[in-house]
Amino acid sequence: MKSCRTIYRSMRDALKSVVRNFSLSLASITCITITLVIIAAALLIADNVKNFTDEIEKDVTIVAFLDSDVDDQTKEDFETSIKKNTNIETFDYKSKEDVKEDMIKENETFSKVISGWDKDSNPLMDTYTIKVHDVSKIKSTAKEIESTKGVNSVQYGEGLVEKLVGVFNAIEKITFIAAGALIIVTIFLIINTIKLTIFSRKREIGIMRLVGASNLRIKLPFVIEGIILGIIGSIIPILVVVFGYSTMYDYFNGVLFSPVIKLVKPMPFVMNTSIIVLIIGMIVGMIGSARAVRRYVKV
Repeated sequence: MKSCRTIYRSMRDALKSVVRNFSLSLASITCITITLVIIAAALLIADNVKNFTDEIEKDVTIVAFLDSDVDDQTKEDFETSIKKNTNIETFDYKSKEDVKEDMIKENETFSKVISGWDKDSNPLMDTYTIKVHDVSKIKSTAKEIESTKGVNSVQYGEGLVEKLVGVFNAIEKITFIAAGALIIVTIFLIINTIKLTIFSRKREIGIMRLVGASNLRIKLPFVIEGIILGIIGSIIPILVVVFGYSTMYDYFNGVLFSPVIKLVKPMPFVMNTSIIVLIIGMIVGMIGSARAVRRYVKV
C-alpha cells in the first residue's frame, strides 16, 4: 500500500509540475516531438529500404547458359558441382526447347519465327536459373559457376545488383545513425529542462529532505515527469506515422517509382512503428529526467 501511495503521489506531483512549469514543459515536449517525427521517418525509411533490399535479393538470379554441344553427363556433373556450392539455394533447368516455348508465349511478334525452329536449327541454349543465399557473394558464385565445364556464359546483372544493395544498405545505416544522434541530443535537452525545473523547486526539495522523504520519494516525480513529457511528445509523431504513411501508401498504390520498389503494407507496420516511437519517447524522457536528478539533486 505504501508503494502504491508513493507512486500515486509521485504521478500527481509530476502532473502538477508539468502544468506549473508549462513553458519549460512545452520546450521539452517540442524537442521530443521534433526528434520523434524525424526518428519515425527514419524508422519508416529504414524498414522500407530493408524491404526493397529483401525484394531485390529475392528476385536476383544467376542464369548459366550451357554450351550448345553439351552432353547429359556434363549436365549431371554441372548439377553435382552446384549442389556442393553452399551459397546456392535452388536451381531450375530449362532445355533450349523449353526456352523457345516460353519465348513463344511471351512475345507474339516473334512467335511465328520462333515456332519454325526445329531442334537442330534452334540457336538458343540450355539454361540453369540459380538462386543464391547471400547476394553479397553473388559475384564470386557466378565466377565459380562460369568456370565449370560445359558453361558457355553467366549473367546476373553484374555491377547493378551490388550497387543497388550497397546503396540501400548505406541508406539504412545512415538513418539509424541519424536517429541515434537525435535521441542523444534530445536527452541532453531534457536534462537541461528538468535541471531548471529542479532549480525552481529547490526550496520544496529541501523541505522534503527535512521531513524525512526518501531518495525514491524525491526522485520519482521527476522521472515520471520525464515519462509524461515523452508520452505527450510522441502523440504527433504517432499520428504522422499512422495517417501520413497510410495516405502515402494509398497515393502511390503501394509502389514507389517502379514495381520493383514495393512499400511495406501499412498494417501492422504502422502500429508496430507507433509502439516503438512511444517507447522511445518514454525512455528518452525517463533517461533525461533520471540523469538530471542524479546530477542536480544530491540525495
